[in-house]
Amino acid sequence: MDSDEDMHDAGSIDDDFYSGETAMDSDDDADAAYEFIDHDSDDDSEDFMAFRNQPNYKILSEADIKQHQEDSMTKISNVLSISRVAAGILLRHYHWSVSKVNDEWFADEEKVRKAVGLLEEPMPLPDGRELTCGICFEDYSRDNMGAAACGHPFCVTCWQGYISSSVNDGPGCLMLRCPDPSCSAAVGPDMINELATADEKQKYNRYFLRSFIEDNRKTKWCPAPGCDYAVDFIVGCESYDVSCRCSYSFCWNCTEEAHRPVDCSTVAKWVMKNSAESENMNWILANSKPCPKCKRPIEKNQGCMHITCTPPCKFEFCWLCLGAWSEHGERTGGFYSCNRYEAAKQEGVYDDTEKRREMAKNSLERYTHYYERWATNQSSRQKAISDLQLMQSVHLEKLSDKQCQPESQLKFIIEAWLQIVECRRVLKWTYAYGYYLAEQEHAKRQFFEYLQGEAESGLERLHQCAEKELQGYLNAEGPSKEFNEFRTKLAGLTSVTRNYFENLVRALENGLSDVNSHPACSRATSSKSLGGGSSKGKNNKGKGTASKSSSSRNIDDTGH
Repeated sequence: MDSDEDMHDAGSIDDDFYSGETAMDSDDDADAAYEFIDHDSDDDSEDFMAFRNQPNYKILSEADIKQHQEDSMTKISNVLSISRVAAGILLRHYHWSVSKVNDEWFADEEKVRKAVGLLEEPMPLPDGRELTCGICFEDYSRDNMGAAACGHPFCVTCWQGYISSSVNDGPGCLMLRCPDPSCSAAVGPDMINELATADEKQKYNRYFLRSFIEDNRKTKWCPAPGCDYAVDFIVGCESYDVSCRCSYSFCWNCTEEAHRPVDCSTVAKWVMKNSAESENMNWILANSKPCPKCKRPIEKNQGCMHITCTPPCKFEFCWLCLGAWSEHGERTGGFYSCNRYEAAKQEGVYDDTEKRREMAKNSLERYTHYYERWATNQSSRQKAISDLQLMQSVHLEKLSDKQCQPESQLKFIIEAWLQIVECRRVLKWTYAYGYYLAEQEHAKRQFFEYLQGEAESGLERLHQCAEKELQGYLNAEGPSKEFNEFRTKLAGLTSVTRNYFENLVRALENGLSDVNSHPACSRATSSKSLGGGSSKGKNNKGKGTASKSSSSRNIDDTGH
């Protein structure tokens, strides 16, 4: 297995996918066999693309978070001339915003001190050889007493119980105050470290560390199970996609898995629909009927129309007309048909019931269509991630030995698998987009299905080439003369597939606006912008060709 950085590459390709700069673009062999979309090469556009492709977030480890906390406390301590403990209490109160602390402090220092419980001068314990604890009301020597900055005396045992209870209650212990009901003096981490047990200190420090992320609107924890990394995000950026070092990609805005180009509201509706009981009810309506006597839903599992309800009901009835079976006979059509039902249907008696059942069945079939493809691309993506990791850890070295080429010359294979992983993710979410695309917007639906079909077709060719054809070279006994041709083919398919998905993503993010702005020519011009039409080769095996001549393929009136 490669290093963590390689694992990160396996699942964190959102940053590079839409950049238009991959290893294949500089491959002379690929350019000789394929024509790609021409990109502007002037200096201004290159500078803009370089700026645009810079990550708009930073991954933070626990060590990074601690360092940020230390730096913030040092700044506040130096500027305000207060202790680091007091600086930590202030920052915690103002959600770790250094500028906010400075603004509020210099605006009204007394108000800030009162709000957070910081006294200007700490108060000593009262005079006397013995003092009375304010909780247990027992007398103790001064050595067995403790107090916060306010000077209210409590015995060590009561302090330990108070701190232990607060720490075990949760993160609220970070805002701990003096046990005296009339006092609001803050209890700082210095007192926690002095009186708490080792386990309680660890919990308190953990809460303190996590507060830096959870109280800051610009930082969030990675939602992947077991991941301890956090993300510092530049608020206001266009893309919300974030790729953690743990290889998990997620959306900063809604913390669901990365779902570009589908918006967060669509994803929320889709996830809720997948987990809700609505589809169960649709299935019940479409595939069952209520018993006329006890009203329990019954699924017909045999051929004849004679239905017997389960105990204790045991009512026997006709599946078609729901009438008592005792009233049926040859005059009603016998076991396999019901003249009474057919006559009633012609009279419109069962129209409403049948319409509801038909609507439920159509709704279920439509949902099943989109969900199956969504789930299939998800499983294909997981398999592609596994194949990519295997390629990086095992197969790349093996292929390098058999083909007598350095691993640096085989990076086009890794690029292809990274492309497949990202394209599977995009394609998966396009099915959620398609499910919620309004049925009455026929032009948009045709345009969407065309773009989706072209992208999916290109992806299947690329996936088959990387998965099936590469296997032959892994199993070869020695160097193969056709390997350079395979390199050209795979690199070209990778670039062509990227172009297909760039157009698909761009169109969906724009709300398929091309259809509205150019109703007469949008379909024809859109095929030109795809970076080539269908990629075909010898014997239609999938050797991609993305020439400009293929842009003459327009969509006919049916959208195909």
